[in-house]
Amino acid sequence: MTFGIEAASFYAPSLYLEIKDLAEKRGIEPAKLEKGLGLHKMGLPDVHEDAATFAAEALLKLITDYQINPKDISRIYIGTESALDAAKPTASYAMQMVEKYLENEFGERCFKNCDVVDMTFACIGAVDALHNSLDFVQANPDKKAIVIASDYAKYELSSPGEYTQGGGAVALLISSEPNLIEIENKWGVATESVFDFFKPRRQFKKEDLKESPENFPDKIEIFTDEPVFDGHYSNQCYQDRIREAYQHYKEITSTTKPYENWRYLIFHLPYAFHGKRVFTEIYSLENGISFDTLEEQKSVAKSEEYIQFINSKIEKSQRASSEIGNMYTASIFMALLSAFQSSYDENEDLSGEEIGFLAYGSGSKSKVFAGKVSPKWKKVVSKWNLFETLKNRLAIDFNTYEKLHRKQLEHSVNPDYNGFGLDRIELENPVLKGARYYQHK
Repeated sequence: MTFGIEAASFYAPSLYLEIKDLAEKRGIEPAKLEKGLGLHKMGLPDVHEDAATFAAEALLKLITDYQINPKDISRIYIGTESALDAAKPTASYAMQMVEKYLENEFGERCFKNCDVVDMTFACIGAVDALHNSLDFVQANPDKKAIVIASDYAKYELSSPGEYTQGGGAVALLISSEPNLIEIENKWGVATESVFDFFKPRRQFKKEDLKESPENFPDKIEIFTDEPVFDGHYSNQCYQDRIREAYQHYKEITSTTKPYENWRYLIFHLPYAFHGKRVFTEIYSLENGISFDTLEEQKSVAKSEEYIQFINSKIEKSQRASSEIGNMYTASIFMALLSAFQSSYDENEDLSGEEIGFLAYGSGSKSKVFAGKVSPKWKKVVSKWNLFETLKNRLAIDFNTYEKLHRKQLEHSVNPDYNGFGLDRIELENPVLKGARYYQHK
């Protein structure tokens, strides 16, 4: 019996900012971001959107596009680092929104017997949810699970990470009918605790606050979406972990040069060109090329052989990332959808082809695994229209972008938005203070 991804869907927020507009305002040469990093547009949430609404949109689309009975779903596991609460999982918000929407068709609480939870490990959390859910359906082949990767990559204004922002969600149906791709249950893993990127609890002295109610404690502890990070160090950690996980994968599969067997290499993409940049080391090691100096690294990256390799095995997976930006946990799965959609649009048959995944989460961990494309993959992909969807988003100006970032707007920017949105946050009732309530508009 085989196991893997039966179906998939996605949600990209309806707003975007042109990267060239951001570059010009920040005094950056646009070509540095567009041609150097592969960035063209930055997907942004509207006023009413967050990781829960992203997840709900992707979940509902998965259910409606593939005519899934929600009562057949045993679990919904969300991978996210944009959680809305330190206790109540984002998955519970998304589940509630969707089951309310489906109430007329399937009755009240159609997910009543569904297990939901969040899994967090920076950008690899949804891969962990996939790993866990595959184990679940292998142990229970008559059951189905849904994995959702949902995130908003937000950085401080004018920070070196600002131009990599993005967001959205990807939902995957996991079952014993892998109509998209069968996942091989062999995982190369590498872990080392580092501080390359993290979101700590931060402390402020009471006297430093302009307005300090008397019932505040002496130190105020807050959480913010914007991370503490070291970009260069994080790149090195990414490169180190995928090298170690790739080596582990080779050991457990007894395979030499596994990447040569992969039609596509699918990476976590904090920016579109990241995968092709960090893979130069593994490529060099596998081919006996010296990789000791920066000049040697650049020589490999610019070689005709490596460029051909990139164009063949990686380039198509980058296309959606260029139009959306960093999606954190969802970026590796959006890279997969990008590669599939590109092959579908170009009438390429991928049936039986093997695809390799190189996942990374800051903090840090990597997982390397592979899957085989199903003969039914085109039927699954035919529902997506990925690039057409991205073309139909609404462009915003730089001033609107900054107001959205600072949360200075009260009403939706997109007047035509039709979907899930935050309705209100309870501020008065002491036993419900902070509770978030959503509705479908």
